[in-house]
Amino acid sequence: MLKGTALEAKILDGGALAKQIRGELAERVEKLKVEKGVTPRLSVILVGEDPASVTYTRMKKKACEATGMISDLIELPASSTQDEVKGVIAKLNADTSVHGIMVQHPVPSHLDELDILATVAVEKDVDGISALSLGRLVLGTADFVSCTPLGIITLLERYGIEIKGKEAVVVGRSIILGKPVALALLERHATVTICHSRTQDLPEVVRRADILVAAIGKPEFIKGDWIKDGAVVVDAGYNKVEGASHDVGDVEYDAAAKRASYITPVPGGVGPMTIAMLLSQTVKAAEKYA
Repeated sequence: MLKGTALEAKILDGGALAKQIRGELAERVEKLKVEKGVTPRLSVILVGEDPASVTYTRMKKKACEATGMISDLIELPASSTQDEVKGVIAKLNADTSVHGIMVQHPVPSHLDELDILATVAVEKDVDGISALSLGRLVLGTADFVSCTPLGIITLLERYGIEIKGKEAVVVGRSIILGKPVALALLERHATVTICHSRTQDLPEVVRRADILVAAIGKPEFIKGDWIKDGAVVVDAGYNKVEGASHDVGDVEYDAAAKRASYITPVPGGVGPMTIAMLLSQTVKAAEKYA
């Protein structure tokens, strides 16, 4: 369990924990190389040139290589057809040296993303967002979980925060974040409420939360006075605000921090954990293969 000084006690430091996890992964990677002759390999497919996606894929490649893994970045033109993208995935599925496959989100609008994700072999779906992986999460049998939700759960568990029996409120219901993190919390015996744009009296629902996960993509939408005293606040938002000195989350941080027992900063909270979980699940896939 991570510990901090009294001043830091409220901060769930995803950056520090992600660094610690990458160190642990480097040891597992070295063991695989020495004992099994296997080097974990992640192949990331980027369709088009979305600036944010280009940045994210380069960050993932750098993180993989720093951990001793192999990382391929397969860049396809934005004009690629459905069959062309699926053909690349089929080749990676058949390549035994590739242990993890990730399709960078979003893909160009003319492509059917769900159909593309369904092409990824489930044993290589280290991003955990194909229909089969999500279905297994519902059943409680998933090998791989969507990386941001898994990062959130890992952050809570590594800081020794009790989930069982707590009332958890998730604001947001996206397929890659809101829904899977709600299922992951439910799997750990929390009582879970999912809120969305049609939720009645959202502030009152949020005030019930022992654990709050904000994942709606609206800057500082959740106000500090909505937070229950002593609640754990996990802010998965990452919003650019014109004129602001830094990006902000979905929660009004300064006000919420005065009421919460633990809170994630933005940046430096959930974000670093997402990449750490992608690496972790790739190493897990390589270990299963070995």
